[in-house]
Amino acid sequence: MSDFESITAVTECSLLVAFTDLTGFARMARQVSPRDLWATLSEHYIMVGDLVPQAGGKVVKFMGDGSLLVFPEDKVDAGVRCLKQFKAETDKWFEEKGLACRLKVAAHFGPLLCGPIGTRQEQRFDVSGLTVMTAATLGSYSFAITPQVFRKLTPETRKLFKKHTPPIRYIPVESKHVDG
Repeated sequence: MSDFESITAVTECSLLVAFTDLTGFARMARQVSPRDLWATLSEHYIMVGDLVPQAGGKVVKFMGDGSLLVFPEDKVDAGVRCLKQFKAETDKWFEEKGLACRLKVAAHFGPLLCGPIGTRQEQRFDVSGLTVMTAATLGSYSFAITPQVFRKLTPETRKLFKKHTPPIRYIPVESKHVDG
């Protein structure tokens, strides 16, 4: 399932689904010019577009300052490590720019439908299903994965997370316990 481009019809599969979002983005948008905001988003999109495919994933879409990303079942471990790297690099990048934005990541693994969808004139790859909704609504102030993701990780990668309840989710060991 690593070759997302070969999917030409609706397909059932199990994927790692991740949503990212920039905290503090609305505040930043009020403080910079529209051109600077556009340039910042463009650089951010390029960063995610460079990292995700290297780990076998796909950028499904950008939604303002957020993104929807997927990784095939055999790349869950690589995908989670990629997401941690993306968060670290993004947070450092914004810090170096003197901007208060930080990356939030929420990820879930499970079954869904994927394939081309859209208008008669334009169809694009997308994903849909309860797995996508679970990832989209997973509370996180920083980085969170569900138990379904955690169970797919290698023992080595699992050591990068600790249990956080309620609801059960796993966060990086260096993160504080906060509900959100």
